[in-house]
Amino acid sequence: MRIVEVKAHPLAAPIAPDIQKTSAGNYPTISILVVEVVTDTGITGWGEGLLRASPRAAATLVEQTLTPLLLGADPFAVEALWPTLARATTGRSGGFLIETVAAIDIALWDIMGKALGQPVHRLLGSCGRERVTAYASSISWGPLAIAEAQAEEAVGRGFPLIKVKIGAPVEAAIERIRVLTRLVNGRAKLCADANWVFDYDDAVRLARALLDLDVHWLEEPIVPEDLDGYRRLRAAVPIRLAAGESEFTAWGARDLIASRAVGVIQPDVARSGGITETRRIATLAHCFHLAYAPHMGFSGAICAAASLHLAAAMPNFATFECMIFPNPLREELATTRPGDPSLLQDGAVPVPEGPGLGIEIDRTALARLTVS
Repeated sequence: MRIVEVKAHPLAAPIAPDIQKTSAGNYPTISILVVEVVTDTGITGWGEGLLRASPRAAATLVEQTLTPLLLGADPFAVEALWPTLARATTGRSGGFLIETVAAIDIALWDIMGKALGQPVHRLLGSCGRERVTAYASSISWGPLAIAEAQAEEAVGRGFPLIKVKIGAPVEAAIERIRVLTRLVNGRAKLCADANWVFDYDDAVRLARALLDLDVHWLEEPIVPEDLDGYRRLRAAVPIRLAAGESEFTAWGARDLIASRAVGVIQPDVARSGGITETRRIATLAHCFHLAYAPHMGFSGAICAAASLHLAAAMPNFATFECMIFPNPLREELATTRPGDPSLLQDGAVPVPEGPGLGIEIDRTALARLTVS
């Protein structure tokens, strides 16, 4: 089996005004890169990269730089292809390039599963999970009344854990969590996501207050580059910290994991180099007894499916990020909706069971969502 064609599809879609706001800014439009890899046997694999800023530029990178490295290659040779693609432009790996490589890598795993007639999680060494625990994401950092309605909806759906977006100032963030804690009233636990908005001193104040409110985890309170800040924060306040969605490779996540500053690692398969590299990050975390909770955000159906397969296979899996708000990239791109909140039963969502990723791309929706 050989690769004979690679196609890149830059996609974008609007999202509703009441879910656009985070502490990092407003996001009225979301975008991804979808890559289609075709083999000489007729098997096609699909992958997704988390290209929030410039999916068209990533499509050009695929077409002009990465495709020549793939044509004629064996799609099963992921360990050989990954470093070749990851060093295609600079000799070093990270950022924009790795998000693009992630889309290709996921497509190769889709091909392998289809060729063998097995779902990807079985290729990874399944832990036997047919369903995986999920948490609701994310209550928006907007008007409090909207946040309260969103939290009530998440509780009503049966989610055992709910993520709440918070922002500056610290007093407002603490009050948001305090109000929503009273609202859920023991029916669910809360975790808080700050999207790096605080400096170290404010993060300490925040962490102490959230510890008293029994928050399950505090996610990315400070910039991801400040590893010493995470170490000091963890030493100052015994609250579970979560981070890792901003890491692109296992090398990048290595020091964060080894520091034990965090209790939950959150690589995003559409950013962290695809299934091949995300598995390395999760496995490394397992060696340090850290939980793995795949990051999803406003990604598409392919990312959701790949994340569910990793969740089913990784021994240190903790919980799956289930986005509870409308997203055309997840709801329309495939003929099914992997990881959709409507599939939640007893706090868990099903893992796709078909060959490969277990989803089928709707080409009509693909064309409609493609950025012209």
